[in-house]
Amino acid sequence: MKPTRPAEPGPLRLAHLLWAPHRLGFFLAALNLLAVSGWWAWFNALRWTGHPGMALPPGWLHAQLMVGAFMPLYFTGFLFTAGPRWLNVTAPTAPQLLRGSVALCAGWWVAAIGAYWHPAWTSAGLLLSLLGWLDLLVRFIGLLRQSRQEDTLHARLIAVSGCVGAVLLAVSAVALQQGAWPLWHATLLGLLWFWIAPVFVVALHRMIPFFTAAAMPALDAWRPNWLLWTLLTGLWAQGVLHVGDALGVLPRATLPGHVRPALALPWGLLVIALGVRWGLVQSLRIRLLAMLHLGFVWLGVAFLLELHADPLLAVHALAIGSLGSLLMAMVTRVSCGHGGRTLVADDFVWAVFLALQAVALTRLAAQLWPAAAPWLTIGAAWGWMAVAGVWSVRLIRWYLRPRVDGRPG
Repeated sequence: MKPTRPAEPGPLRLAHLLWAPHRLGFFLAALNLLAVSGWWAWFNALRWTGHPGMALPPGWLHAQLMVGAFMPLYFTGFLFTAGPRWLNVTAPTAPQLLRGSVALCAGWWVAAIGAYWHPAWTSAGLLLSLLGWLDLLVRFIGLLRQSRQEDTLHARLIAVSGCVGAVLLAVSAVALQQGAWPLWHATLLGLLWFWIAPVFVVALHRMIPFFTAAAMPALDAWRPNWLLWTLLTGLWAQGVLHVGDALGVLPRATLPGHVRPALALPWGLLVIALGVRWGLVQSLRIRLLAMLHLGFVWLGVAFLLELHADPLLAVHALAIGSLGSLLMAMVTRVSCGHGGRTLVADDFVWAVFLALQAVALTRLAAQLWPAAAPWLTIGAAWGWMAVAGVWSVRLIRWYLRPRVDGRPG
């Protein structure tokens, strides 16, 4: 039987954002996601009719905004909701996270708008976001230090990845100030491969086996730590290749022919095989679980696409196919569970998720079919905006209202 949709309780109020950490973090993240997606769709629509000049390469700015403008804010909502449970410590309140979250959010607006005037404005925006992220990161590390749990590996790895992200944000800001364009480009790739993607992989190593075994007791929650280190090593190795190529110290075209296959093929096959081991086929009967599994499979596809000469294939498979799918799955799950709603992906969410898969495939087709690339790129940009828009607007309304079950939080 189809779950009934509960009536929305109470009026929309900003004050409700301070009722729980996920409300504040996810709301600000959704605002930035809407802004970034809308800007890129608008920019692509004006490609042939003309658009205001920019002080920075638009494609690289797009990469920086897609990597940093909303993902860390979603991390904030997730880490201060699930993290305290992992560590068995008291969670901070949303008001305690307000300063860092607002600075993290606002800095990206300064960075994006300032790109139309001077790189120094974008640099200043990055520094403001960095200050906000450091405020939140120090608080998360404080939770780690309070914890008396024996197993804190996942939380520690996420904290380390966050520290790497902070360093890369600082280097990115300095590179813009100095006009060191190759270094700035390298930091954009570093943020993806050394910060954002590792956080997802660490969370998945903990979540997918647990959620799958809970939904289907016939499957075990198998997740040895050596497997986590293996997955992270694969990400880091690809990060070194991408960053080295951007800096010109490891040019992709001059690498020995066996290097890319050796660093891509085993990990791609491992991820896909692991997806099957973790219950990929069985999960397809449960939509919300299937979203997690399919996002994980996209990670394997991203590794395999590293075998292609065009590095943007793997980047877009990772960023749109894998991280986009996983973001939708994780945020939907937390928003339902902590909003008093049934833990299901209803017809709306499932349709949006399938549309996201089409967007990812369209963007990959743009790289593989140069003759149609301009139109396919525009289609992917507008498709992403539509998907992000309808999904975000729905959840924003949830965060601005009380829980449907009347409970606090």
